[in-house]
Amino acid sequence: MAIVFNPSRGATLGVEWELQLVDAATRHLRQDAREVLAALPSLSAGGQAAKLRHELMESTVEVVTDVCQTVAEAQRDLAATVTALRGAARPLGLEIACTGTHPISDWRDAETSPIQRYADLVEQMQWLARQIQTFGVHVHVGVTDGAKAVPIVNALAGYLPHFLALTASSPFWSGTDTGLASSRAIVFGQLPTAGPPHLLDDWTAFEDYMDTLLRAGTIRSIKEVWWDIRPHPDFGTVEIRMFDGIPTLREVGMATALCQSLVTLFDQQLDRGYTLPRPAAWVVRDNKWRATRYGLDAIVITDDSGHTAPLRDEVYELVAELEPVAARLGCADELKVAGEVLEHGAPYERQRAIRAGGGTLEDVVDAAVLELAEDRFVTRGEVVRAGNR
Repeated sequence: MAIVFNPSRGATLGVEWELQLVDAATRHLRQDAREVLAALPSLSAGGQAAKLRHELMESTVEVVTDVCQTVAEAQRDLAATVTALRGAARPLGLEIACTGTHPISDWRDAETSPIQRYADLVEQMQWLARQIQTFGVHVHVGVTDGAKAVPIVNALAGYLPHFLALTASSPFWSGTDTGLASSRAIVFGQLPTAGPPHLLDDWTAFEDYMDTLLRAGTIRSIKEVWWDIRPHPDFGTVEIRMFDGIPTLREVGMATALCQSLVTLFDQQLDRGYTLPRPAAWVVRDNKWRATRYGLDAIVITDDSGHTAPLRDEVYELVAELEPVAARLGCADELKVAGEVLEHGAPYERQRAIRAGGGTLEDVVDAAVLELAEDRFVTRGEVVRAGNR
């Protein structure tokens, strides 16, 4: 089966940010996406062109950018839509926030969106799909040639722990501390076609594999392959889907800068005739688990022989390596936010600091609302109740 890859003109960007609808009084999720989107027809109409969209659950509104050239442009695009969303949500008694899972809401209270493909997913996956009251960020980066897409996906697979640990924001699930940095990675990763990407030889191998899945009835469309990183032929991009829900626009910019810089680096290396790294599948799986469990404190595997290193050190080195590329792309400042995350704490660490300081899980929700509203990190011991702002 031939799959046409529509090449992009450079490392263009598209960002999808899944936001929570939070009841301002109870701090629980509200299943009111239909009402909120109906209040913003100019942003929610137009199908795939809409900037505000339904996701699987009615507790979620997805904010989507246009095709952007720079990280700063993508941030401005997101900020304008989020401002409009907040303006429609607050009169309904709603706040917006973003963490990989909601700390106190129960997945059994979720309602599925009125979209047929989501109803079909729930019918097919049952309990696995009904649990997915989770929130993430997806970053698309344009690739200039479809022949580059698979090698770039393979190389990016080595950075799953970096992507996840910097943004892990789901230590709590249904009112319980799971002991994980990212429970979302487990909940969403249970789907049969989710998880780390299959490491394939080239685009022909990707076409053959998709054809096999379709023939076997495992999927009905290649869009049902929800790998942590995947080629997106229609958009001409590589899509990085590993990020947990990201609480601040600054951190969304960081994640986007990291993706654009890495993809650009690999694209240029291919142009120079280099062979990109392709980690062993067992290393990719093991490292994803380590970041899921320990976040930035993970000790990750650095080669196929089993050598290890602290993930914090690996992130520092990666950011330093990417600084020249980011400078050329105009996203050096956004990439530097990774250093602030390492210093002040990833989202899961900031959430646990509130609990360690005597705060409740409701306070954790309030902090997430505040972080998004003011685009800053809520520090240890700072507790702000939504009703008192």
